[in-house]
Amino acid sequence: MTTSSRLKAIAAVSQNGVIGKQGDLPWRLSGDLKWFKKITMGSVILMGRKTWESLPGILPGRENWVLSRTMNQTEGIRVFPTIDSALSEIGDRILFIIGGGELYSATLKDCAELYLTEVLQEVEDGDAFFPNHLEWFDPVETLHECEEFKLRRWKRKPME
Repeated sequence: MTTSSRLKAIAAVSQNGVIGKQGDLPWRLSGDLKWFKKITMGSVILMGRKTWESLPGILPGRENWVLSRTMNQTEGIRVFPTIDSALSEIGDRILFIIGGGELYSATLKDCAELYLTEVLQEVEDGDAFFPNHLEWFDPVETLHECEEFKLRRWKRKPME
């Protein structure tokens, strides 16, 4: 896998690096969900099986792709056994990695951009974590800031 301008990631992360707890988001931030929808609308979203299972269903207005070696194709989603098999189908579309932790760890170093919601709280007993992104990305823009969270866009650092 190589860095592609079409590959991006989007995540919400607590102050202590947590992105999930017991198969779900550890917070309910309607403002963040509105930003998630706005940023990903019209794109392809790729998620791991556990992230798919945590959703209420297909996210409308986006192509829903799931990475899994055990799931079967289901109406409204595409299932891929490997990251490379999904990337080979992307063409000239934008693909957003939307979780979970294992998928972020496997793909983040190849993303061109990162949309990161910094949730202004710590989460005890989290069981899914966001990888350290600071060696690959620099913040370039704050899109929103409020009492609950700060949303920033990060760009890939130049390759040395």
